[in-house]
Amino acid sequence: MFKTINAVQIRVSLDEIEPEVWRRLVLPAHWTLEQLHLAIQAAFNWWNYHLHEFRIGGLRYGDVELLTEDAFDGDPRVFDFREVRLRDFEQGAVFSYVYDFGDSWRHTVAIDEFKARDVTPKYGTCIDGARARPPEDVGGVLGYERFLEIMSDREDPEHADTRRWCGGHFDPEWFDLVITDKDVRNALRPSVRRRLHQPKPKRSEPKTA
Repeated sequence: MFKTINAVQIRVSLDEIEPEVWRRLVLPAHWTLEQLHLAIQAAFNWWNYHLHEFRIGGLRYGDVELLTEDAFDGDPRVFDFREVRLRDFEQGAVFSYVYDFGDSWRHTVAIDEFKARDVTPKYGTCIDGARARPPEDVGGVLGYERFLEIMSDREDPEHADTRRWCGGHFDPEWFDLVITDKDVRNALRPSVRRRLHQPKPKRSEPKTA
């Protein structure tokens, strides 16, 4: 019996960061690009307070009202990201998602495969990933590189202030699938709150004889 395609597996990676920061998501195929935006925000724990857009085949897709208000003369037209659904893409399609036009965090979105689930998924899930995304407002790729240098050198005069600014702890290798999956499952909830800082590692309990 023929099953209807109702889910899509995608891979999202953050450009220009090495080693690579990435997430693999499974989302309802009927979701729009607006909902994909929210899923990406959740998967990377971005705070969703900067401008953002998708760039697909040389065209821009996003919140038309917001992007038009911020546009300059001669900027390309913006198409409504609520009118494009994930099932509209072909398997293997690759496009970009840009968050924060100041820091310019560019993500590569790849459509891995479409799936026919017995039950249509109601929310997204994260099934794999690696490494922490850079701190919000760190200053883009170059700012992040400088941030890592400061954090790794306790003698740097900016170390103490930078450590406080990022919440007292930052591990670029940190990734917790359980936490990230929970965030993605809640991606569409109204007024969802993001963690301001990366969770601190739990102190190991002292061993007893």
